[in-house]
Amino acid sequence: MQQPQKIKTFLWYDKEAEEAAEFYTSLFDDSRIVGTTHYGEAGPGEPGSVMTVDFQLAGQRFVALNGGPEFTFTEAVSLQVDCDSQEEVDTLWERLTADGGQEGPCGWLKDRYGLSWQIVPRRLLELLGSEDETRAAAVTRAMLTMRKLDIPTLEAAAGR
Repeated sequence: MQQPQKIKTFLWYDKEAEEAAEFYTSLFDDSRIVGTTHYGEAGPGEPGSVMTVDFQLAGQRFVALNGGPEFTFTEAVSLQVDCDSQEEVDTLWERLTADGGQEGPCGWLKDRYGLSWQIVPRRLLELLGSEDETRAAAVTRAMLTMRKLDIPTLEAAAGR
């Protein structure tokens, strides 16, 4: 029997926890809603409304809370997605920025709920890890001009 995940990322939403969890699980393989709890008579939410949603994204567990408007997301915490291809980068970028999401610099974005994501092609990490410091610096300079990361442009900057 598999051990439960000891540490989970806990995400505070005003009242969009269930909607956000359903959206996120639609984006990644090996993702699903694991369970939902509801507020009871003791509150603080409306009795019967969703309190938490336990969900899995690409095998990692998260908990979303409908906690009210007291706290909001900042860029100080983000979810990084390592992408295998430009197609995966493009698809996630398009879906996560749709319906009110915002593009940011260097592969960062905010989704419609305000959660920050980094959509990063694995190829970028390979190029940045080059032993050729001049090549890695050229890739860094190219990356700094981008919003959505573009593998062919990064490779061109590396001279490949």
